[in-house]
Amino acid sequence: MVASQIKKTLRSMKAMDKTPLAEDAYDDAPKEGPEPSRQIVWRNVVLMSLLHIGALYGLILIPSTSSLTLMWSGVCFMISALGITAGVHRLWSHRSYKASLPLRIFLAVANSMAFQNDIYEWARDHRVHHKFSETDADPHNARRGFFFAHIGWLLVRKHPDVIKKGSRLDLSDLEADGVVMFQRRYYKLSVVVVCFLIPTVVPWFFWQESLWVGYLIPGLLRYTVVLNVSWLVNSAAHMWGMRPYDQNINPRENKLVAFSAIGEGFHNYHHTFPHDYATSEFGSRLNVTKAFIDLMCYFGLASDCRKMPRETIMARVKRTGDGSHKSG
Repeated sequence: MVASQIKKTLRSMKAMDKTPLAEDAYDDAPKEGPEPSRQIVWRNVVLMSLLHIGALYGLILIPSTSSLTLMWSGVCFMISALGITAGVHRLWSHRSYKASLPLRIFLAVANSMAFQNDIYEWARDHRVHHKFSETDADPHNARRGFFFAHIGWLLVRKHPDVIKKGSRLDLSDLEADGVVMFQRRYYKLSVVVVCFLIPTVVPWFFWQESLWVGYLIPGLLRYTVVLNVSWLVNSAAHMWGMRPYDQNINPRENKLVAFSAIGEGFHNYHHTFPHDYATSEFGSRLNVTKAFIDLMCYFGLASDCRKMPRETIMARVKRTGDGSHKSG
């Protein structure tokens, strides 16, 4: 029984590798529709308010915090960010490269440290975002304004179209990944341990930092910063910047977002060529995530990175770009 189930799973995984991922490809759905409903989730409003208040208090404590704790906060930031960018985004949402089991486990842990929904739910919503971008089916539809695209979408009930369209996606590749489903099963526990407990306890245990400072800075402040730089991809990178690859879509090239979100701000390119593992034409420039994936490839932990041919990129630039493209 177990052996047959394993064989079935392996066949399913092989089939996935041979078929292109269409679930994140843009679907030219109509942009107009009824005014979206706005049912406020007051629990989320309160929790997000308290989180940001705690983060602001953490900022006040920075001058009196040890340099080791600040460096540890930077390490936690980078791990958390990679859990989103290299993990749930480029690997699991777009399957833009392949990762070995040890790397997938690391990225799943890093994703729990980022605490932005489990891999399965995040990838599902992101595929809906790409397929129905800037429509009511887009979870963080930027046409509803900066605040909504940045954080407001988390403070209200999802539009019915988000749920409806998301339920129709084929997520069998995620369901066949044991790491994804294990993380989903134990997600809440993993968040408590990896997002809050470990960042808080390490400074206290190894260099006698107070638990209070450990909780506020590597814990709350770091977590809040990761949230906001991730949200900038949904808000600022959909509103401000050039559109050198496709002027007919909203996402933009935003270098400030690319820097803060370790490579996720080349958004016009990404929405034009969503399967490119670099999410950018220009290599590792302002793109720590690409450099990380390349390093994993060097060590044999990642492989089969998908990259758009330059001639395809230039053809698209000439056909649909806004004229702002600069090569090199």
